[in-house]
Amino acid sequence: MEMITLDVTGMTCMGCVASVKRVLTALSGVSQVDVVLETGKVTVSYDAGQVQTAQFKQAIQDAGFQVA
Repeated sequence: MEMITLDVTGMTCMGCVASVKRVLTALSGVSQVDVVLETGKVTVSYDAGQVQTAQFKQAIQDAGFQVA
């Protein structure tokens, strides 16, 4: 299992947190997503054989947020 921490901007409420969690957990190979609204840190645990980090960034951007 791999782990990556991303800096996400544009999250302003718990609804934003829920949106980011939802789009990331929908990706095959993602086992856990932790989001800290105050710092904008998103930590993803995933199977590198099933998903690539570029897919995380794309999913977050498609949800209306930016990856710093």
